[in-house]
Amino acid sequence: MSVDVTKRVVEAGSDEHVDDAWELKERIRREDDVLKQRRGFFTNAYRRATVHLLFAGVRGGGRGSEADDLIGFAAVRRDGYVLFLAVDPTHRGEGFGRQLMATVADEHDAVTCHARATNEAAIDFYEHIGFEIKRRIDNYYEDGGAAYYLKLGGGGLTDRLSSFMRR
Repeated sequence: MSVDVTKRVVEAGSDEHVDDAWELKERIRREDDVLKQRRGFFTNAYRRATVHLLFAGVRGGGRGSEADDLIGFAAVRRDGYVLFLAVDPTHRGEGFGRQLMATVADEHDAVTCHARATNEAAIDFYEHIGFEIKRRIDNYYEDGGAAYYLKLGGGGLTDRLSSFMRR
């Protein structure tokens, strides 16, 4: 059995696939103890963003079929700020996070985000693809947790990421 990965984009103002995204985010929260948000906050942020989604389905199952599973998404504001980046833990290491971020980098001169200071996997991922830590912000999260503000681009870095993805 082979799997097809399809890309879909949900434009700002829509909540199409928001329930799928919430379920993936919650699965990650339970497994990794990150991406903690209230449902209302998540839904409002999702609706304000352009959301790039990756679905996996059984080959021949047809686009949009019931068999399609959300395996990753990036929700991005107009200014290139990544509100959420999530990849199903069973699909990590397959390049889907890089693929999502390359799509975002292709659309924006600069890409920014926050990552929980204790989330070493996320910080390593962002730095590996070219993000730079710009500053630490204490008490950023509701639970008092600190975050790093990270930035990619403003010039050649977005080109480097796009080039990296094309290898």
